[in-house]
Amino acid sequence: MNIGFLTSEYPHNITGSSGGIGTSIKNLANAFTELNHQVTVYVIGQAVDNEFSDGPIKIVQIKNVKFKGLSWFLTRKKIQKIINEHVVERNLDIVEAHDWTGLTAFMKLKCYLLIKLHGSDAYFCHLEKRPVKLWNYFLEKKALGSADAHISVSTFTAKTTNKIFKQNLEYKIIPNGIRLPEQKAFDRQIDEIQLNQKILYVGTLIRKKGVLELPLIFNELIKLNKSAELIIAGNDTLDIKTGSKSTWDLMKSLFSPEALKRVFYSGRVPYERIEEIYRTADVCVFPSYAEAFPVSWLEAMAMGKAVVASDIGWAHEVIDDGISGILCSPADHKKFASNIADVLSDSKLRIYLGDNARSRVEKNFSAEIIAEKTIDFYKSVIDHRE
Repeated sequence: MNIGFLTSEYPHNITGSSGGIGTSIKNLANAFTELNHQVTVYVIGQAVDNEFSDGPIKIVQIKNVKFKGLSWFLTRKKIQKIINEHVVERNLDIVEAHDWTGLTAFMKLKCYLLIKLHGSDAYFCHLEKRPVKLWNYFLEKKALGSADAHISVSTFTAKTTNKIFKQNLEYKIIPNGIRLPEQKAFDRQIDEIQLNQKILYVGTLIRKKGVLELPLIFNELIKLNKSAELIIAGNDTLDIKTGSKSTWDLMKSLFSPEALKRVFYSGRVPYERIEEIYRTADVCVFPSYAEAFPVSWLEAMAMGKAVVASDIGWAHEVIDDGISGILCSPADHKKFASNIADVLSDSKLRIYLGDNARSRVEKNFSAEIIAEKTIDFYKSVIDHRE
């Protein structure tokens, strides 16, 4: 099968920085090629029009068209033209696009088009209880309604999206997948003793991921464990609510003086170094308020790390509370901190949670398993339409 992905992000030094959507696409694309399928990733919003190879994956960079008032439409028509040419020239069978800002609205492709819910702008606005841009809402609803089929990374995201857009679309639930690190990436012999008391947060510094709760949680943790250290890794961003150019600056102002001495911010971590960062941690924390099916959680779990995360919606589809991680309201700072402290002080609990987390990813969320499920769904869409 010849498969295309249409995306606004992809993790490569040529295409620029990427979040969870890009990482999930890369994981799935590599798994597809190992199953002998051909993959092309179309990345929009690029500085140039270009094509190169990322191993077995073909990457097509697409530069947006700049024309006052019509850039959105002309860019879509440019993307449509490129993809339709590839349908003829390269026998492209199907294109999967994400739902963010309705990339495929007003496109007419000559191949099958599938939309995967990673979380639209309207979805995240709904979860954060802030107004959605009506134009984005219109484009996202238009794109969803014109697709041949739909996938959602979680049941929670599918149900919430249908509610937001007042639709009754059928979604095949296929979660994000992750390429499993080798077993040697973590060593249980050194985990039998008390480690370095390091807590790790990996992700963009943005309000929806609960990062403004993180300082308040850590302030409480320091009262329980004065040796604890907090490592923060991820892109800094502007804050929509306050207009601050730096969410990290907002976070720093919330740490107590004592806690701030134990905080280390590394900035963005290159994709190639992500396993190295996770290896430094004893506990990974994710106090998010808005996700669809977070790749960062899977990365930590795949490394055999104990995870303490928010208990909202999607979370119960990722983690079995008390078995493969601990779920807690990010607004309950004392309870969240107490859960972290318990894991830091109890090596048996830490190992139990970490081993179960690794096992859960192996059985349910490995890229190979997700790739096979996705290919089966692609084939069912094609067979049904023919």
